[in-house]
Amino acid sequence: MRTVIQRVSTASVEVDGKAIGSIAHGLLVLIGIEEADGQEDVIWLSGKIVSLRVFNDDQGVMNRNVIEAAGGILAISQFTLHAQTRKGNRPSYIKAAKPEIAIPIYEAMVSQLSKDLGRPVATGIFGADMKVSLVNDGPVTIIMDTKNKE
Repeated sequence: MRTVIQRVSTASVEVDGKAIGSIAHGLLVLIGIEEADGQEDVIWLSGKIVSLRVFNDDQGVMNRNVIEAAGGILAISQFTLHAQTRKGNRPSYIKAAKPEIAIPIYEAMVSQLSKDLGRPVATGIFGADMKVSLVNDGPVTIIMDTKNKE
């Protein structure tokens, strides 16, 4: 599982012109799933995401996690995170999991993030054409991949 995590002042997602999910300050988490991903990846990655100390403390040092900062999480599925671009100019998405595999893993990830955060996580709609808006705070952007745990 591969993620792009952005600390945001605000983030939202629309589908067909309708607001589906939004947060004030917190983390926007773009999630790409491959066929080899499973529950172990979900548990590890969720724990890392909610524990990331990327929010400022009273001294202005990034020393707080999203829970301590009372932030939200907006989780968006994004198969394009597994794009392969070595050959040609058209990305290949062969490593991205098919929906029948990816949807249950994405749903498990949202559930685990909600459990670890202690409150509901905002989401988009898996497979929909989504319009994601955000104000990256910092900017702070972190890439994590469960294939690089060590």
